[in-house]
Amino acid sequence: MSGATLRTDERSRLLVGTVLVVAALAVVSTTVFDLPVGAILTVGFVERALQAASPIALAAVGGLYAEKSGVFNIGLEGFMIFGAVAAATFTYLFGGDAPSQTTLWLGILGATFVCGLLSVAFAVLLVRYQANQIVAGLAVWFIGLGFGPFTAVLLWGNRNSPGLTSMSSVTVPGLSEIPILGRVLFDTSPLVWLAGALAVAAWVVLFRTKYGYWVQAAGENPEALDTAGIDVTRIRYAAVIFSGVMAGLGGAVLMAHAGSFTGTGDTMVNGRGWIAIVAYLFGNYNPIGAALAALLFGGLDMLQIQFQTAGIELPNRLVNLFPYVAVIVVLTVWGSTRMPSSVGEHYESEE
Repeated sequence: MSGATLRTDERSRLLVGTVLVVAALAVVSTTVFDLPVGAILTVGFVERALQAASPIALAAVGGLYAEKSGVFNIGLEGFMIFGAVAAATFTYLFGGDAPSQTTLWLGILGATFVCGLLSVAFAVLLVRYQANQIVAGLAVWFIGLGFGPFTAVLLWGNRNSPGLTSMSSVTVPGLSEIPILGRVLFDTSPLVWLAGALAVAAWVVLFRTKYGYWVQAAGENPEALDTAGIDVTRIRYAAVIFSGVMAGLGGAVLMAHAGSFTGTGDTMVNGRGWIAIVAYLFGNYNPIGAALAALLFGGLDMLQIQFQTAGIELPNRLVNLFPYVAVIVVLTVWGSTRMPSSVGEHYESEE
């Protein structure tokens, strides 16, 4: 039996074990501690978890592509901040104090375009000039932490924007009447659909197309890809730009669901870019797996509301730590993820 098969079997057993442990904890919580699980796991909770997961999933899919190509984009958090503040800025400039849904969509498109331009500069820095990927990514984060609140102060005189508008749900007639699934899938924000569709499309491209194989080869064996006549540099340029665009879109989606920009503290992004990195590691560099991991973290983030609704008294600060505790657990237990062989290594064609 090959080593790859052994790793797959090990991961399968670990996944099954994790599910069983979670199920056992749920049973113990219900019977021993008398926790109202039914009041916590509601349809509304799932809806909010999907919305919370969407920005993380988008950033995770983008970061996954960059790393698969051999470039570690640690600047996802920074690009999400740029996307969030740019979306709020364009929405305000296009719609004023009372923006419509149309202007909100224009704000999202504008933010995506701006992050695309920033991603081009970032890709040139990493691929052409071979900058240190960790340092450059951290620089994007630090710049975003300062640029977001600075832009808000220039526009609104405050680190936080005023209330703009949030994305309205779209209801599909007939399908929305299906019990439980109808409300969750067919009476929800279109941005949730967008995130899910992009995750599936990213999986198809990565694992079912020639271009996806090129992206994987650029991170695993760039010399062989170069020998086959494929420009490794172009593949990495495209992957890094895509990662920045997706992270920026994730930040814009976060703002659109919230309805305003928050620049205080670590801004409204508040570590979601870092969680996105863990999500695609947890998903083993699979876009659909990364999206499901993002759903896990999004659900943990929404537990605070559910606990309050169910009458469970826990300090807010403690509940807010749940996603980060999960990150530590995932990184500790799920440590068998294998990174691409050439990630972080610069490559120059022999021609």
